[in-house]
Amino acid sequence: MSNEIAYQIEHAPAYSSLILNLQANQTVLVESGAMAAMDSCIKMKSKMKGGLMKGLGRMVSGESLFMSEFTAEGKSGQLYISPGVPGDIQHYSLTGNALMIQSAGFVASSQTVEIDTKFQGFKGFFSGESLFLIRATGMGSILFSSYGAIVEIPVNGDYVVDTGYIVAFEDTLSYNVEMLGGLSFRGLRTGILGGEGLVCRFQGRGRLWVQSREIYSLINFLNPFRPTKSD
Repeated sequence: MSNEIAYQIEHAPAYSSLILNLQANQTVLVESGAMAAMDSCIKMKSKMKGGLMKGLGRMVSGESLFMSEFTAEGKSGQLYISPGVPGDIQHYSLTGNALMIQSAGFVASSQTVEIDTKFQGFKGFFSGESLFLIRATGMGSILFSSYGAIVEIPVNGDYVVDTGYIVAFEDTLSYNVEMLGGLSFRGLRTGILGGEGLVCRFQGRGRLWVQSREIYSLINFLNPFRPTKSD
């Protein structure tokens, strides 16, 4: 049986949903709570993938402690997946390399794919983003999601991305977080007055995926309209 998952992405890029076409006795891993509908031959089992420590690592990174395991028992069937945030879905084939994905970006993968977390240390702290990235390795399919549309960018050399727009990147790329305009009064002024801030500078050769919208901007836009308790 192939390690790849047969799939369809519908309603992209604004409200993408995912259909997984499972072969008989094929098993896939799905982020907990993302299943919308499925054929009756498909059975679900929740499990702490990789044991307690890796499960706790996913929970700290913003992922669920548990993952859902779906198996088409005896015959083929379809599984409908809906990510929690409106946006796009991207497929990637792992062939022994590693893919780094933003926290909460994981949607589904082949059973042969290993999902783990990678500590970013101070790079994550100063970027204002999560301290963790999801690291996917092994062989097979992985599908990840974004807020907004996903744009694929081939990098050969240096490339700069605002930290809030990064969705995923191949581990052939190295990266450093820095202030736009440099760590200086001028750079700080550019960040404050220009509405920009810390960016991620990628170096090397590989593919990078960014999202067309940034969710923190939406949160800031909606914040003045939230209900408040009056005296």
